[in-house]
Amino acid sequence: MNHFRMRIEKDQCELPNRIVIDDYYVHEYSDWVNAVVITKENQIVLVEQYRYAGKDFFIEVPAGKIEENETYEEGIIREVREETGYISERTPIFLGDFMINPATQTNKVITFLMLDAYKEFEQDLDHTEEINIKLIDFNEMDSLIRAKQINTQLFTAHAYLMAKLYLLEKQLKI
Repeated sequence: MNHFRMRIEKDQCELPNRIVIDDYYVHEYSDWVNAVVITKENQIVLVEQYRYAGKDFFIEVPAGKIEENETYEEGIIREVREETGYISERTPIFLGDFMINPATQTNKVITFLMLDAYKEFEQDLDHTEEINIKLIDFNEMDSLIRAKQINTQLFTAHAYLMAKLYLLEKQLKI
């Protein structure tokens, strides 16, 4: 069972300049994890699923909430395996934790990079999930995003950029 928290809190907000906003709404959500998963063949493993609020299908990096008593690393390994069936013998590389929307939200996305992944299992989806796996050459991903040839969201584009920068800095294959 996912350990998920969501609450909307009405606060009185005092800004650094001493202006007070009486009805300031803060959205309290659980943190989540995501990962750029790259296969031994240099393909990025993506998931395509319908997003109700976006009213369309989106191509995204694997992501999800951590379960109770799970570390972020354990959570992303589990999420990637459940959503895609892919695993890696290498430890996930922490790329950073980033606030989602610090103006009104309390949560972060914790981003990892998984290298040398390979398909070992079938998907293990919840009954409400319908996820299609997409494999795209890692080096083509940025042009697909810029040209809007894939329908994706900010967190996927950001995770991809973080992974690409990491690989360039470490002079690893890309």
